[in-house]
Amino acid sequence: MIESQKIWQVSRPNIEVVEMLEKELSIPSVCAKVLASRGFENIEDAKSFLQVSENQLHNPFLFPGMEALVARVHQSVESEERIMVYGDYDADGITSTTIMVKALESLGADVIYKIPNRFIDGYGPSERLFQEAYDEGVKLIITVDNGISGIQPIEFAKGLGMDVIVTDHHEPGEILPIADIIIHPSLKETTYPFPHLAGVGVAFKVAHALLGEIPKEFYYLVAIGTIADLVSLTGENRYLVQQGLKQMQHTDSVAIEALANVSGVDLRSIDEETVGFMFGPRINAVGRLGEAAPGVDMFLTENPNHALAMANMLNEKNKERQTIVKQITDEAMEQLELFPPLDGASVIVVGKIGWNPGVLGIVASKLVEKYYRPAIVLGFDEDKKIAKGSARSIEGFHMYKELAKNQDIVSHFGGHPMAAGMTLPLENVEEFRLRLNEQAKVSLSEDELIPTISIDVPLEMDEISTESIESLKKLAPFGMGFAKPVYCIENVEVSTVRKIGSAQNHLKMELKQGAILLDAIGFGKGQLADEIAPTTKLSFIGDLQINEWNGRKKAQLMIQDIKTDEWQLFDIRGIRQVTRWQPLIPLEDTVYVAFNEDTIKHFSTIIDHRLYLMSEILEQPVQAKYVVLLDLPEEEESLVKLIQSHSWKRIYAHFFTNESSYFEGLPTRDQFKWYFSFLTKRKTFALKQHIHELSKHTGWSQNTFNFMSRVFFELSFVRIDNGMMVLNESPVKKDLSEAPSYKQREKQMDLEQKLLYAPYVELKQWFEERIAVQTVPEEEQVWI
Repeated sequence: MIESQKIWQVSRPNIEVVEMLEKELSIPSVCAKVLASRGFENIEDAKSFLQVSENQLHNPFLFPGMEALVARVHQSVESEERIMVYGDYDADGITSTTIMVKALESLGADVIYKIPNRFIDGYGPSERLFQEAYDEGVKLIITVDNGISGIQPIEFAKGLGMDVIVTDHHEPGEILPIADIIIHPSLKETTYPFPHLAGVGVAFKVAHALLGEIPKEFYYLVAIGTIADLVSLTGENRYLVQQGLKQMQHTDSVAIEALANVSGVDLRSIDEETVGFMFGPRINAVGRLGEAAPGVDMFLTENPNHALAMANMLNEKNKERQTIVKQITDEAMEQLELFPPLDGASVIVVGKIGWNPGVLGIVASKLVEKYYRPAIVLGFDEDKKIAKGSARSIEGFHMYKELAKNQDIVSHFGGHPMAAGMTLPLENVEEFRLRLNEQAKVSLSEDELIPTISIDVPLEMDEISTESIESLKKLAPFGMGFAKPVYCIENVEVSTVRKIGSAQNHLKMELKQGAILLDAIGFGKGQLADEIAPTTKLSFIGDLQINEWNGRKKAQLMIQDIKTDEWQLFDIRGIRQVTRWQPLIPLEDTVYVAFNEDTIKHFSTIIDHRLYLMSEILEQPVQAKYVVLLDLPEEEESLVKLIQSHSWKRIYAHFFTNESSYFEGLPTRDQFKWYFSFLTKRKTFALKQHIHELSKHTGWSQNTFNFMSRVFFELSFVRIDNGMMVLNESPVKKDLSEAPSYKQREKQMDLEQKLLYAPYVELKQWFEERIAVQTVPEEEQVWI
């Protein structure tokens, strides 16, 4: 048995719908299954999704306040007032700032921009920077990707006499800022038809309204900010990202060329994963570690050398960020080893002096991934007596709303259901931890604490080809709201399996279903190679990719998880060096069982835990899933009792024996006849004294003579008198098979043939037949 790491929730699409989509849209079954599993049940809806067009874009003037915004900006331009674009330090904020600055510049505005320093100003509007703007002659502030929670700073700016326009997409609180205009896609009074725009999407709509036409030249910026901010890639966002990715593949942007250069990316291959995993982290890195302005400068410049210099700086900052993240993650996990997450509903809250607030969200994500609990990671500042950090959540625990219940002890917070940032007095941290854990007991059920993975498409291997994988590009971009499909291949054989990589920590497999073969790779899953027994049928989930090598393309599965409910037989027979096989066996959940006390003595110096005689296992059941059979029983029934007494998930067959009856064999009747005739002629014979000469004369082993002598003794053909074998006069005629030693030798040879020397397939079948008639009721079986 191999247990999955998560609960698999397999969606099995309606086959009739799949066949209809496949036929009417002329798409492979893989694509049709994805669409069907995502709820596309008629051709028109599916066509509309696949053939997304500019019609997806909504009129920006559907935003309440947009007409007033355009009028106010044009007034500033005509009056030559200075405008400040106030952005944010992440990729969404940087791209939002770039779009707004470029749009205003194209109108001829006197425009500057400022981005808060994460460490000095924190998230959102800053009174310090608003004062700077006022001192620099700014009359109008336009926030992008922030502002909806900046109540006091915006009130401060208004008090200085500046007008403030807020454009944002973050979760609004109960109280809104007293800005002159607020452009937000999901306010209660907003009638805009698409509420899932990122901050950059809102900035794009404002630019559209200001310029009077769709600013298509900004598509690539919208794509970067939208993907990096993990908003829903449906509706309007889907079109914007799709167009932006195409634009980047044929870009004339020196910034994109520079980013591709430092990331080692071919422009033609840019997709949503490139942006999410290559571009996004580099753009975010500057704001995480210091000033984010170089990110905006890179996108604003038209000088390729300057753009490359900025991109290299972003790249170096990202490397620095990775080092810091690893260090803090290690330290956070050390804290959790001392104080592990509670059983049941609980929230992880960890913190330490000196932790960089800029990377704590990444650390929180890693803790959620490991422990599957909402996680809050705080950096402590003893001088200011504050704790500042980030949170990441799991389904069922709405982080923003849960934080909102603690406004009396949390100075500042903002965010989304799954992520948030906060600042609170250092003295409130313990109270904060206690409250959140109490809230979790109410908000989270036990089921919600078990990680699940949704699987779109169960596939047969004959559906998988390079062509069908290529066709999946028609469904892209994938992201929030339309996640990349997770594929499932069920109950297939493993043709080959091996560990790869310098540390042997990756898994390379060839899967087999009928005559179809498929390569599979599991990064970081090398240890599973030791857990896969021959002939076991496994189920896999993962992603489908095309591997291209030397101009040859092959489909392959990138493994996310593996499981099988089958019990497994591992063959370690004949490997006498215990050090070769013991490291492959799980330390926990395993018992080592012997049928003979001599075996216990033999292994007790090598195996120092959970070593039992078979009789002890039957008398006192143990908690274990796996069993190592160290030796052979004298009776087959003993082994049958053992395997039927537990629901073993893995059986490791070692079957150590000092001497093999099977290979020693039974002497032939001619041998017995010759030896008996030999004894008859002599009447007495000193076996111990002359056995070597006798063995040499006949060519038979000494064991053979010892065995035949024991049989004759048991049949009363001979007796032992002062160490001499003496032939009995007129012995009763008996068949050799009546001797206990002869019977035992026959039985042991048969058992060795079945268990010790049988091919693996036959041994597995022997166990299967006996496990199939297991009589122990389910409720009495031992599980842990």
